[in-house]
Amino acid sequence: MMELGRNILDFFEQKSIFVTGATGFLAKIFVEKILRVQPNVKKLYLLIRVVDAKSALQRFNTEVVSKDLFAVLKEKYDTNFQNFLSEKVTVIAGDITYENLGVHDSSLNEQMWRDVDVVVNVAASVKFDERYDVALALNTYGAINVLNFAKKCVNIKLILHVSTAYVSGEKPGLIRETPYHLGDTLNETQSLDIEQEKRMIIDKLKMLNYDPNINEKVITTAMKEMGMRRAKHYGWPNTYVFTKAMGEMILGKLKGDVPLVILRPTIITSTYKEPFPGWIEGIKCMDIFIANYGKGRLTCMPADLENVYEAIPGDMVVNAMIACIVNHANQTCSETIYHVGSSVSNSLKLTTICKCMNIYFTQHPRTNNDGNKIVVSDHKVLKSPASFYRYITFHYLLPLQVFKFVGFIFCGAFAKTYKNLEQKRNCALRLVELYKPYLFSRTNLYDDTNTEKLRRTIRESKNDENVVYFDPKVIDWEDYLIHTHIPGLVKYEFK
Repeated sequence: MMELGRNILDFFEQKSIFVTGATGFLAKIFVEKILRVQPNVKKLYLLIRVVDAKSALQRFNTEVVSKDLFAVLKEKYDTNFQNFLSEKVTVIAGDITYENLGVHDSSLNEQMWRDVDVVVNVAASVKFDERYDVALALNTYGAINVLNFAKKCVNIKLILHVSTAYVSGEKPGLIRETPYHLGDTLNETQSLDIEQEKRMIIDKLKMLNYDPNINEKVITTAMKEMGMRRAKHYGWPNTYVFTKAMGEMILGKLKGDVPLVILRPTIITSTYKEPFPGWIEGIKCMDIFIANYGKGRLTCMPADLENVYEAIPGDMVVNAMIACIVNHANQTCSETIYHVGSSVSNSLKLTTICKCMNIYFTQHPRTNNDGNKIVVSDHKVLKSPASFYRYITFHYLLPLQVFKFVGFIFCGAFAKTYKNLEQKRNCALRLVELYKPYLFSRTNLYDDTNTEKLRRTIRESKNDENVVYFDPKVIDWEDYLIHTHIPGLVKYEFK
């Protein structure tokens, strides 16, 4: 650990930062934070996945700046806000799946290679069952393209790659902050060959496209199934974490002299306090169950409620990113892994989440389409996948079989009921299959020794702890869930 300077924010003065995935949840919080706390930053280059500069600016304005997240900045600069943005932010059309990140303007490339001090890679596909070709291109080979871009930056001080704690798969026990090496697997099968995985995808797509009767929907389904199958073959539960793990492997192998930090956050929740509490974008994992419970659609909880649910507020993740950048800048050849979560320091149990969502929606009931209040009740707890599948069989499969046997499905009203039952059953099965590793038998904890050392270094600097706070021990989970996270979820994500 290098010693942090007197003021951690001084580092960003007159620095240029290149950020991928700039329209994503975490990147937006990062951009807002830097602009708010260090207005003397030289430049933020923001890569947005579009084809031209006009479209990039449009997406930036509609998907980033227009969000409530930027309300504090807008109030601070008032009528000068747009001028401030124009001076500090350069929006770039590009795509990390291409060489030079898809940036075709050679003069712009030259400018960035001269200016950029830090590269922050947040771009990723986070769908658990993404098409294998898409996930590998973004999460694995996209990381290589970002690294190659960073190597061309003459003043590069660090590449910060945001991964996920769940690259560990379903391994029980304490998961250490250690890197993956090229060829590693989770189940000790034969060595993983990433180039071979790419060739298999190319061959599969050739075979699918050769048949003129196969449409894009069939190809998408086939590529999704291939990704899940290949992930499980090597011990990972889904395509997302498998391709993110491979991205880490290649970065570690090819980084050369570029200082590399890999940040592995757990499940990222709404902001704890900055720029204000409760801002969120996107529904993640348990939020899906909270939302359906609040809308009166969920009568069971498919999870072992004694399990620990890994969660960390988005602003704490961003603060950890900022601390990592300052702490590791210019450390030639270094590679450091950080887990950013709460399971070791201040664990959150699923039973606490269930208690809090019951309290919140009892006190603040939603209304249905008829304007009537939705009354929530205690839900049936299904502690294992087997008990869940029995529940689905009783509540959905048996009624479906009865409908088929009696022949009611040929009548209009009954056909509609049958279709609704079938959709609910399929949706429930798919959700639990995807989230099973995060709801049942989670006995793994994410060691945060490196992260705690970083927190201690900041505390000892005595100047920036309140600015770059990321210690989960300060969170009162019940208070946060009832008064911050669930209200934020309702405000920003309930449709």
